[in-house]
Amino acid sequence: MSTHIAAEPGQIAPVVLFPGDPLRAKWIAETFLTDASLYSDTRGMLGFTGTWEGHRVSVQGSGMGQPSMAIYANELFEEYDVQTIVRVGSCGALTEKVGMRDIIIANGACTDSGINRVRFHGQDYAPVADFSLLRAAVEASESLPLSSAVHVGLLFSSDQFYSTRPELTKPLVEHGALAVEMETSGLYTLAAYYGRRALGICTVSDHLVTGEQTTAQEREQTFGEMIEIALRAATA
Repeated sequence: MSTHIAAEPGQIAPVVLFPGDPLRAKWIAETFLTDASLYSDTRGMLGFTGTWEGHRVSVQGSGMGQPSMAIYANELFEEYDVQTIVRVGSCGALTEKVGMRDIIIANGACTDSGINRVRFHGQDYAPVADFSLLRAAVEASESLPLSSAVHVGLLFSSDQFYSTRPELTKPLVEHGALAVEMETSGLYTLAAYYGRRALGICTVSDHLVTGEQTTAQEREQTFGEMIEIALRAATA
């Protein structure tokens, strides 16, 4: 058993959906998976395994921020031989090109985190999605009758939720960043290190330009279109 997940060998599927919120993990398991069972509630970070259209799938909460996410991603990859992780998260729009509840499929992720600077000795590493997952997610989004618009582009994985220097995001937006969240850059880096597949899909829950926002319950329980895309892509 790993330190933080503490599941038994074989309890976690090779494919994992990876929300930050453990209660979103519970909602996903109860709403989308058949015969879902809890394999971990260590530290309240819930994990479930069930089936979706005949495919064995797990859902594991990751917590907020790259340090927390990295604990769970490392253990999933190294201790449980997980092959595919799809982050299903929320994000804040940075541009009016993106609307509330729009879905962003991240082909890459910028960051202000120091984690990769330490890992790569100050060099700039470009964390990108697995192309097969990216392509499968785009194809899934095109085949589903979605009410939300879908964008493929850059996310900004910030270490600060309450930024003291919001003006620093302006150059990122000028260079294509669509929204801010806190995990995808680190996930892509770890997947590359382990030679596994990863993709980040986020739903816009807040808009930093217009000031619009969703409620905590809406963020937890109403982003089903994103989950449909993620499940189809991860099991394609």
